[in-house]
Amino acid sequence: MTTRAVFFPFDLFGSPGTRAGAELLADAFEEMLADNRRERVATRARAYAEQVRFEEFTFATLADYQGWRAEGRKCIRAILERGEFLLWVSGNHLGALPLYDELSNADKTLVIQLDAHLDIFNLRDCTKELSHGNFLLHAEKPLPAIVNVGHRELLLRPDYIRKHYHASFSASALATDGASVMEQLRALIDGARRVYVDVDCDVFDPAFFPAVQEPRPFGIEPRWLLQLLDMIGPARLAGLALSEFDPGRAPDDRCLETLMWLIEYVLLLKYE
Repeated sequence: MTTRAVFFPFDLFGSPGTRAGAELLADAFEEMLADNRRERVATRARAYAEQVRFEEFTFATLADYQGWRAEGRKCIRAILERGEFLLWVSGNHLGALPLYDELSNADKTLVIQLDAHLDIFNLRDCTKELSHGNFLLHAEKPLPAIVNVGHRELLLRPDYIRKHYHASFSASALATDGASVMEQLRALIDGARRVYVDVDCDVFDPAFFPAVQEPRPFGIEPRWLLQLLDMIGPARLAGLALSEFDPGRAPDDRCLETLMWLIEYVLLLKYE
């Protein structure tokens, strides 16, 4: 299985600055691959070095944004048809919408969404038009089975959440009854043939990851994600999506280093 690493720095209808995050990750990713090719001593990176294909979209002009959703879907559809592992890095979380569109009605497919927000907002002061806060309401139907982990919503009612999410586990549930949450997650994962992990970086507590537009308190620690990946396992893990990294919000490169470490960890998990 090859990996297609696609950097899709879409940032409209959401958080400005996240395009720079996706572009920075693209540069760091290319540098990592180049360093691996130059290395003459055998390293663990040789397990994946020849299996990764890099692709980057550009959104430099207004014309580049025309047809963004269709172009994203076309790219992802080809990757799914080839059976490749997908690394999808977008600007704001709305850039993950093409993935949800293409997974519509997918059999035995689970999307575990790590996000501080539930993307189904319908409150009075929220736009009804497409935005990064309501994009699941505009996604191709039927939605894949989506499980949110780590949200900090306090206003949306459980019955409304269940209309759009297969299951949801708040950050408070993870903190106060983590064993039960992990048991339920394991049962959901065991029932899936393939699992996609969609990480909106604001799921992390800002003490660990401040480089986001809308930091929310009481988030999860990044290391919890390693437990989740271990539970999924390399055979079921079909893709990883990352979004909402805004490097202008952090004083140093530690958030960039966190994401790059995570990306390489996942590649080693898949190929070693």
